Amino acid sequence: MAKGSPVERFMRATGRIRAILGPANRSSLRHEMTEQNKALLVQRQAETQQWETVRRPDGSTYVVPRNPDDKSLR
Repeated sequence: MAKGSPVERFMRATGRIRAILGPANRSSLRHEMTEQNKALLVQRQAETQQWETVRRPDGSTYVVPRNPDDKSLR
């Protein structure tokens, strides 16, 4: 019997796990946001505004606070 493609081997190997745990969630990604999700999104966006990314000459990056004295979201 031929081994098959890597994808076929992966699906065959994980088929046993999927038989126990069930299939992956296949819900649509296009749906209305709930009020709780909207509030969480606003909070996460506010958290990201307090940081800025600095790039070094060698190409590496790191994150620093925009205002080191602001402790409101930390």
